[in-house]
Amino acid sequence: MLHHVKLIYATKSKKLVGKKIVLAIPGSIAAVECVKLARELIRHGAEVHAVMSENAQKIIHPYAMEFATGNPVVTEITGFIEHVELAGEHENKADLVLVCPATANTISKIACGIDDTPVTTVVTTAFAHMPIMIAPAMHSTMYDHPVVKENIEKLKRLGVEFIGPRFEEGKAKVASIDEIVYRVIKKLHNKDMKGLRVLVTAGATREYIDPIRYITNASSGKMGVAIAEEAEFRGAEVTLIKTKGSVPSFVENQIEVETVEEMLEAIEKELDSKRYDVVVMAAAVSDFRVKNPALVKIKSGEPLVLELEPTPKIIDRIKELQPDAFLVGFKAETALKEEELISEAKKQIERAKSDLVIANTLKAFGSDENEVILVGRNFIKKLPRMNKRELAEKIWDEIAGIIRG
Repeated sequence: MLHHVKLIYATKSKKLVGKKIVLAIPGSIAAVECVKLARELIRHGAEVHAVMSENAQKIIHPYAMEFATGNPVVTEITGFIEHVELAGEHENKADLVLVCPATANTISKIACGIDDTPVTTVVTTAFAHMPIMIAPAMHSTMYDHPVVKENIEKLKRLGVEFIGPRFEEGKAKVASIDEIVYRVIKKLHNKDMKGLRVLVTAGATREYIDPIRYITNASSGKMGVAIAEEAEFRGAEVTLIKTKGSVPSFVENQIEVETVEEMLEAIEKELDSKRYDVVVMAAAVSDFRVKNPALVKIKSGEPLVLELEPTPKIIDRIKELQPDAFLVGFKAETALKEEELISEAKKQIERAKSDLVIANTLKAFGSDENEVILVGRNFIKKLPRMNKRELAEKIWDEIAGIIRG
């Protein structure tokens, strides 16, 4: 590995360590994104090999991809049979072929088994024995062509996974780099939670004072989103109930809510209609709401007195609805000693019958890091300060260990 690649290797996560990815680049103008995409995959631990069609080389120079990946770039198929080296059936083959950005021409060629460019030849070689993902990019009228649509559906039936596109400015634009990386990790990650159904809440609820003002808190939703995405990476079927205004997520099944009442309603609906194995209550739910919110905007300038009333304790409803679900609660406090924080977590276990409580101080709100104490029914484990993504991994390791006994 070249020095400049080593500097960024696995700096964001180790999710793709040991994975070899072929980035197959056709001739779309969106190929200019491939340098950034390759670097981002490397930041998560991947080894990336670029394969370029002749038209792609007119848009982005192979030197750019050589720099981005730290590997020689395949620009033609030679006597070294590069397509077999990367995607043939042998122990050193790649783990995934990612065609990005895929033109209407390339998609249709792949669907018809035509391999007249290095990109289509690599895909044909990989077909049926390796995962293939395609991220389309083209004008929307081309994407809407009935034959192109038919070819996309044909490839989906044959097991090819499509990422995006995003529809903007009359174009079917290539998916964002963050989304592509998310989907690649999801595809290649160890599926040790397959078969589990997980419900996660995330973010800060809002309680309205009048139609435009509300009471909320500083939670960003980062912890809940990290927990939900980690579960999805591991193969669980995830439902994320996320509050409006919290950080975005790529979890496939999301429900957006604002108030405590809406969150409670969404949770009750989910728990009434499906059996969940694990429920993680990571949202920062308002403890109080305005007793009589105004129906019109309150005029400014005058002193304002609000009468607040307690909101329903959502976590107390979970075990009533699904007694067998493994319930994970969060307990955030300020200015408490460690023993007092643990004591508060134990009270939640007693009251709500939580199986695990993640206790922390409110310093973590909005931050990318967190320092928590895991409080179980018969154990206490203090974890050092770490990135919330890494913490989500540790939390699921803990839950999996308890569930499996």
